[in-house]
Amino acid sequence: MTQVAVKNGNLDFALKKFKQKVARDGVPSECKKREGYDKPGVKRRNAKKEGIKNTRKRNKANRD
Repeated sequence: MTQVAVKNGNLDFALKKFKQKVARDGVPSECKKREGYDKPGVKRRNAKKEGIKNTRKRNKANRD
């Protein structure tokens, strides 16, 4: 469970930190992934697209 301490009554800052920690843990993407059923072919297609996107990112980073 993600926890954030509120310092000096600054609730806005604590909420911002909490959202960052939750996003870093991958909770929103996991919820989105579990919203519905994807057929196996769709899963493969999406995995291939993600792989292509990640490869392009890596190649771009190596060029700079």
